[in-house]
Amino acid sequence: MMKKTRVIFFILLYVFVLSGCATLSSKQDPLPSWNEGAAKNNIIEFVNAVTDKSSPDYVPPAERIATFDNDGTLWSERPVYFQLLFAIDQVKELAPQHPEWQTTQPFQAVLENDMQALAASGEHGLLELVMATHAGNTTEKFAQIVKDWLATAKHPKFKRPYTELVYQPMLELLVYLRAHDFKTYIVSGGGIEFMRPWTEQVYGIPPEQVIGSSIKTKFSMRDGKPVLVRLPEINFIDDKAGKPVGINQHIGRRPIAAFGNSDGDLQMLQWTVAGAGKRFALLVQHTDEAREYAYDRDSHIGKLDKALDIAQQKGWTVVDMKNDWKVIYPAK
Repeated sequence: MMKKTRVIFFILLYVFVLSGCATLSSKQDPLPSWNEGAAKNNIIEFVNAVTDKSSPDYVPPAERIATFDNDGTLWSERPVYFQLLFAIDQVKELAPQHPEWQTTQPFQAVLENDMQALAASGEHGLLELVMATHAGNTTEKFAQIVKDWLATAKHPKFKRPYTELVYQPMLELLVYLRAHDFKTYIVSGGGIEFMRPWTEQVYGIPPEQVIGSSIKTKFSMRDGKPVLVRLPEINFIDDKAGKPVGINQHIGRRPIAAFGNSDGDLQMLQWTVAGAGKRFALLVQHTDEAREYAYDRDSHIGKLDKALDIAQQKGWTVVDMKNDWKVIYPAK
């Protein structure tokens, strides 16, 4: 009898321990790289509200669309946009074949290392560089060129591959949202064909959920094989007012949550929160000079001025990178 009682006791103890572990697991911090505070609390409160079926703010899974800017929101964008650094390398490699670039902008700025002029040229300037260096390539060849560059290029300050300079807190946020049946999209002013080769591996966002600026392509037969060829013509600029247009064209649903870091994201956030029901808008403010960079209102890259004022007026969530994030990048 005593032996049987002991067996029952240990079985009950085992069940108790397992249930305790399950409870602890369920209470694990979903955003461990975020410091406790308003930003983190706002995110969790929003997700709970729209995913709880008993909540008046409940949103069906099919409508849980979240859009993210890329440069300065998911990965760094200093000293200049990383795609611009990619284009700079390509221009310098091809410059001997194009003496006219010595006196033609934005190529002259590249060859003279005039980063301020390059930054001022914006998305149009970036696309000009990309068109000049990669028009005529097939989409497959361009994707391979991007992959090869990312495999070897390193950031001038941090000496790490660019795909390692993604924000750990935002990676956690992407995972957290997807665990609650959100579909996550990138909506960036950067080139769509530049991002698609690597976003799934780095962010878990597949190429069909990437929206960006683009140049035109055409169908062609090369060596008896059907290919898509990149043309030296701008197709679409997915920046500022172009972002809601791109979202509508690609997704066909208004997001219920949008995340950005600059005035270039303002219209996306405005359009998102203008929809019916509970909505969420977040801006990442770069305040950490020691661990990354500090910039906002007067910056040529990632200028955050008007959007910051509106965020404060409307009560949007503003992330103070220095104070809200325990770490910036994933551990090496």
